[in-house]
Amino acid sequence: MTRLTRPIARASTRASTHASARPGDRAFVALAAVAAVSACSQALKFSHNDSRAVLSQQTITAPNPALPGSFAIKRLYYGSGTDKNRPEYRDSVTYKTKAIDISPFVTIPPAQAGTRKKYWGFDMKAVPINGRTWYPEGNGPFPLVLVVHGNHNPQDFSDPGYGYLGELMASRGYVFSSVDENFINGLSAENDGRAWMLLKHVEAFKRFTDSSAGPLSGKIDMSRIVLMGHSRGGEAAATAAAFNKLRYYPDDFRQRFNFNFAIKGVVAIAPVDGQYQPSSVLTPLENVNYLLIHGSHDGDVSTFSGIRQYDRLRFADGRPHFKSILYMYRANHGQWNSVWNNKDNGPRSGRNLDLRTLVPAEDQRQFGKLVISAFIEATLNNKAEYLPLFRDHRTAGQWFPRSMYATRFQETGYRPLAEFDEDVDLTTGEPGVTITMDSLSTWKENVIPFRGRGTDNQRNNAAWVAWNNRITGPDTMRFGRAASFTVTLSDSLTRVLAPTDRGAIYLSLAVTKDRPGARSLPRDTTTRDTSKAAVAARRKAAADSAKRAPKPPKYNADADTVPVDLTIEMTDSDGRTARMPLTRYGVVRRPLEIKVYRRKGRDAQRFANLFEYVPQTYVLPLADFAATSGFQPSKLRSVRLVFDKTVLGGLIVDDIGINPSMDAMYLANPAR
Repeated sequence: MTRLTRPIARASTRASTHASARPGDRAFVALAAVAAVSACSQALKFSHNDSRAVLSQQTITAPNPALPGSFAIKRLYYGSGTDKNRPEYRDSVTYKTKAIDISPFVTIPPAQAGTRKKYWGFDMKAVPINGRTWYPEGNGPFPLVLVVHGNHNPQDFSDPGYGYLGELMASRGYVFSSVDENFINGLSAENDGRAWMLLKHVEAFKRFTDSSAGPLSGKIDMSRIVLMGHSRGGEAAATAAAFNKLRYYPDDFRQRFNFNFAIKGVVAIAPVDGQYQPSSVLTPLENVNYLLIHGSHDGDVSTFSGIRQYDRLRFADGRPHFKSILYMYRANHGQWNSVWNNKDNGPRSGRNLDLRTLVPAEDQRQFGKLVISAFIEATLNNKAEYLPLFRDHRTAGQWFPRSMYATRFQETGYRPLAEFDEDVDLTTGEPGVTITMDSLSTWKENVIPFRGRGTDNQRNNAAWVAWNNRITGPDTMRFGRAASFTVTLSDSLTRVLAPTDRGAIYLSLAVTKDRPGARSLPRDTTTRDTSKAAVAARRKAAADSAKRAPKPPKYNADADTVPVDLTIEMTDSDGRTARMPLTRYGVVRRPLEIKVYRRKGRDAQRFANLFEYVPQTYVLPLADFAATSGFQPSKLRSVRLVFDKTVLGGLIVDDIGINPSMDAMYLANPAR
């Protein structure tokens, strides 16, 4: 977690405010405090929940990956055997480990060093390799999954909080370990150390399985590894995957790396991004599967900063990989960890955060079990039957808790057509791609902001478009031609891409709150009378029309419960056109209302927007379009967004791309 706690503070010092008051006085003070908080609490309000319809399908027929598997579960601890504060790592260790020097990666202010050493019994030059492990009974070898917690009160130990995942994954045939890094919690500028230490735990498991003695001897498959982390640990897991392939620590060549483990995937749970920047850049990552989960009502990492790591991940080795985001409405930061729970701002979170807004903890963790288990099964056990869940979560609708979700998805075969970062020309995409529009009210390219105030943003540009199909004037039922936005491919690009009816078009969209006014009629310059009398008459008519025309409606979240929809139109070089509604491929939602604070008006002060822009990915199989009107994917000429189903609105358009021949496992079990 990103907040910093006072190092090794005594909990009892915060519980004695009214210790000397009489019982009656204390009761009066407590009631007065409750009344004061209630008086300024804001009304409970959520976006319309469409989950009954959206999650009504279940096209994946494989077993639910959130259910326990068939393996009996075994447990063990490994550690120093001398830990002063953790009896399980002192008295119950199956494997004794040697201390390591983490001081090159973690800095302690001098004022804290003595206090921390007194409490822990060691300093950063001799930290223990401690962890709790769940593993399946059987011969194996079994894949390895490690999770590292984030920042939290160092004395409120975080590593037990992922036991629900450990129990599940061990029952399904995985060795799962939650590592102890509590002794570096409460510090800053330490996340590279958190990552390095995670890799040292992987080293420990190699020793365990290579050993001729012990319960894990020969039972771990070191060719199949997933790293997982929560909060700062979420960034650390990605940093560890980057460190894994380096020979030197980027900030000091004297620290040599020699890891090179077979890390196949990374899971980031509500991660931070940029707390550690190797060589002063945001951590690059490539050639691993990647899953990012985050909650809209996160009271700690309240900006969805992890989306930047998702965007930075590249697949460059030609092997099959995928990456996915699942963003859960009303999930918080702490409920992914059963120790942290709903205390995103510490023990007194209820005074600051509106805990009524959160989904039940069991629902949030059930969602975590579902998507994490499906990701690990697909990544380490090649269970391709779970891959459609990441392309379109509606394919597993009945497994999901009844909340709302935004998803992003991409796989190795994706080729960009227009990502809007390549130049400042509105009319161009990637080489061989041109962009045009018709009758839009807004058309620009700009960065996607975070909802927080300040200058930080997603560092990802997109096209911002808006439209209003109504014609200005007293006739409120007069409409013009539907506005549109078109991406056109050159013949040479189509030949190079060679799309087939097994291919798919990618498109990511987020609805904005733009409410443009009605459009003016185009000028008729062919028969225009330019005399003074005619010009004056036209001016008067225009002024009278403007007076009679209704003003553009103000944005009203309560009124915008009708889903947004539009038509996707594809045309080939022979002029054959096929059309499909976008909602065939996923829900198109208006921005989801987010209020995390209890005090009325606090969210508006803290955030620039009461929502986060999370563009939803839609994967459009070309075969669907080829089945109508004789459209031929091999001759694809253009992809057009036609705004014909919603009178007015705005969109962020990003990541328009194509996979010319997509692996069928990603497109299986479509939800319709």
